[in-house]
Amino acid sequence: MSILLLILGALVALAATVSFFPIRKDPFTGTSFAIGWLMSELAGQLFVLNALLAGLLLWGGGGRSTLGRIGLVLDVLGALGLIALAVVGRASRGVVMRSLGATPGFPVDPTEALRHPRWGRWWRVAMAIPLPGRRIEQHKNIPYVDDGLSAHRLDLYRPAGGVEGAPVMIYVHGGAWIIGDKREQGKPMMFELVRRGWVCVSVNYRLSPKATWPDHIVDVFQAIAWVKEHIAEYGGDPSFVALSGGSAGGHLAALAALSAGDPTFQPGFEDKDTTVDACIPIYGVLEMTGDPATSGVHGPGLKILLERQVMKRSIADHREVFEAASPLHRVHAAAPPFLVLAGTNDTLVPIAVPRAFVPALRAISSQPVGYIELPLAQHAFDVMASPRCSATTAGIVAFLDAVRSARSGGGDS
Repeated sequence: MSILLLILGALVALAATVSFFPIRKDPFTGTSFAIGWLMSELAGQLFVLNALLAGLLLWGGGGRSTLGRIGLVLDVLGALGLIALAVVGRASRGVVMRSLGATPGFPVDPTEALRHPRWGRWWRVAMAIPLPGRRIEQHKNIPYVDDGLSAHRLDLYRPAGGVEGAPVMIYVHGGAWIIGDKREQGKPMMFELVRRGWVCVSVNYRLSPKATWPDHIVDVFQAIAWVKEHIAEYGGDPSFVALSGGSAGGHLAALAALSAGDPTFQPGFEDKDTTVDACIPIYGVLEMTGDPATSGVHGPGLKILLERQVMKRSIADHREVFEAASPLHRVHAAAPPFLVLAGTNDTLVPIAVPRAFVPALRAISSQPVGYIELPLAQHAFDVMASPRCSATTAGIVAFLDAVRSARSGGGDS
């Protein structure tokens, strides 16, 4: 029992340490992400589980030897780290409020959304796994391109019983352009929006290495065009379509919002309307050249991935392709309203990327650009229904409501 207690204590203490001080160099970035993500977003649940395991080991005599007592000390330190992570996650509510309130020229108050969630009740946060519930109606595997490919299908969520004239959210999943599925990500945000009367669409797209850039963004534009033409059949309003995504999906969402109508990305459907009315990139890859100024030690890993599996060409010979694929290089005055979300402890997308993108967009865009930077948050903080995810979801709801209100002449917030 003493050895088991020592192992438990060492693992919990090490995981807590990595969560506060993530390893940002390959080959450890992926492991650092996984540990920090689980520890940060499930801190409360893991604290309870750890307490139960440590209690059982102590009851079995694990603390009677020197090794056991060392393990107990390590476990207590790790448990304190979990408490701190839980407190920081809960404090995301304040971060969201302050950040949105400080949006230049467009202050947003998310108080109502924070206090009165429609889907994210406390018990859903405790459970963490995002399940839709009976009030959300699902339509799965709708083709948006009639070619039989599963990559060209989408899932649609709307209020049970139907709806009319509802605003629309399109969500693009992440996965480094090579993995992922429409069923896996963005659900807490989409379920909250649906409970508030929205229609939400989660799309698949062709993945590398089978797919080669720009296949991925072409598919996203195909999905947007389908929504514009067909969403009214499901009760959605094509006159207000927002676009969101996480990680690689955040990249595709931001790029689509900034490059609508680009014939390079709309081959064969150049005349289709692919504009969107708001964009919410979440820990998105907003710079694709691996520039050390924004990527630091992350740059080489991204460059290798893109050159070998996604772009399938070298940046040295085709830099213009990488820049054309970078939202940071596509900012312009007519960009739609943006809300960018990122975590300071993200080991997969460095915080320097949104810190470069947001000022660049704010300097030129005529529309509001909000930014929420979350202390200690890892990548993928919106996948599970954690306290942090509940806070950011409320912020997204409030920002979108303010954009719609301003557009209809109801004021800024």
